[in-house]
Amino acid sequence: MSSYIPETAPFNEQQRAWLNGFFAGLTGIQENPGGNVATAMAAGLPSAEPAVEEEEDFPWHDDSLPIVDRMALAEGKPLERKLMAAMAQLNCGSCGYICQTYSEAIASGEESNVSLCSPGGKETKQMIKKLMAEAGDAPKPSSNGNGSATNGTAMNGAANGAASWSRKNPYSANLIESRPLNQEGSAKDTRHVAIDLVGSGIKYEVGDALGVYPTNCSDLCTQIIDRLATDSHVKVATPLGNTKTLLEALLEDCCLKDPTDELLELLVGRTPGPDAQATLNHLLAEGVPEGFDVLDVLEVATGSTITATEFLECLDPLNPRLYSIASSMKAVGDQVHLTVGKVVFEREGRVRKGVASTMLADRVATGESIRVFVQPNHGGFTVPDNDDTPMIMVGPGTGIAPFVAFIQERAARKASGDNWLFFGDQHEAFDFLYESDLKQHVHTGVLSRLDTAFSRDGDTKVYVQDKMRENAAELWAWLNRGAHFYVCGDATRMAADVDRALLQIITQEGGMSEDEGKAYLKTMTSEKRYVRDVY
Repeated sequence: MSSYIPETAPFNEQQRAWLNGFFAGLTGIQENPGGNVATAMAAGLPSAEPAVEEEEDFPWHDDSLPIVDRMALAEGKPLERKLMAAMAQLNCGSCGYICQTYSEAIASGEESNVSLCSPGGKETKQMIKKLMAEAGDAPKPSSNGNGSATNGTAMNGAANGAASWSRKNPYSANLIESRPLNQEGSAKDTRHVAIDLVGSGIKYEVGDALGVYPTNCSDLCTQIIDRLATDSHVKVATPLGNTKTLLEALLEDCCLKDPTDELLELLVGRTPGPDAQATLNHLLAEGVPEGFDVLDVLEVATGSTITATEFLECLDPLNPRLYSIASSMKAVGDQVHLTVGKVVFEREGRVRKGVASTMLADRVATGESIRVFVQPNHGGFTVPDNDDTPMIMVGPGTGIAPFVAFIQERAARKASGDNWLFFGDQHEAFDFLYESDLKQHVHTGVLSRLDTAFSRDGDTKVYVQDKMRENAAELWAWLNRGAHFYVCGDATRMAADVDRALLQIITQEGGMSEDEGKAYLKTMTSEKRYVRDVY
């Protein structure tokens, strides 16, 4: 049973029960407002039976488990719990929810967009559709124009002082700059993006994310229209429920990156060539290759007959992208900064572009507008409340973004706690993001330690987790001083490697068994001392 009052507190059983019920009511976890606690509170009397529900166990809430194992653990559970098991289990917030609340919103019909779990990708989306079909239901259309329902304070701006601006009602903010951070000779193009919030009333905290509504590349849209052999000005209904011209719909409302099974199935029956049909069926059975987009499907299905309306009915909506905020308002005022890695690659003779990253790097000029909203941080991913608490931050590549904000915040607050950053990238000469700022923070003492790992500079590749192991004794000493440990970046590789390194350091330096080390990490997590922002 959940308890807010420790057993050692100087209260009798009735007093402790009443206080537990009172605090449960304040935090909103009491599920029976008409029960004994609420009645007793209303009457000003103690209750011997607080109606506080024990926290529900979600055994599938483990991002290391494959989806088939997660679904097995959810066997026999209500629909909303099966839907939760289908999510990627990262609680990354990229959908505008966490895994539990996103699944509950779909099950209740409040959310109609089943493609919001970007880390789960196609397998999550397909499992959601399968579960909804088995339940004899389907996501109901959203009442707002972008296919997303609100999600209390996790979705609107009220928690950060801008109640009118939200995921469903983004703010049109002007771009201040999109400045390259890599030096000439780098294989990467990482941008420092600054956006103007003056007059918006938008407030954010360090650790929050900025939602950005992207637009597709016009060249890609016109190539698709040419393949459809139709008029770009014809009026169509978009996946977000809007009525626009076909060109506007493709630019603003449609996901052109990931072909849906519905599109493949439609084209199989409309494509005359047996070889093309075989290829489409293979893609349906095995999944599309990495980087294979909607235009690729249309090129495979040459000679097919499909109307613009049919085509759009088979597309997913274009969802906002979330970026970790790389600034503190205490340092930059009414601006918000991002660290964005531009995604561009060539596949089969055609250049492919990351929709939001290339928009921010190339397609929006200084002074032009971008639709944005604040997504509050989840799970305690922010600086400690106590300014004396030490922080250890691990953020290679663009994962450094929130820690730029953390360091700015600690400097502005004149926090006395030590700060240790592990940063890594490919080459020190080209890819040392925010080098001058970080070294200045070291010089002033705000950044107590800066350890870097540049993987392509030596004969042996060195990563941030290797630097952690090199400094195992000191890292363990920081943890023993109560340090909070933060990780930001790639979930499948970097964050998993860092997690393994951290467990190894705890077990070796702490003289623990592996099970004891895992229990130590679990305690750190429950105390919000080990927090990850991974995707």
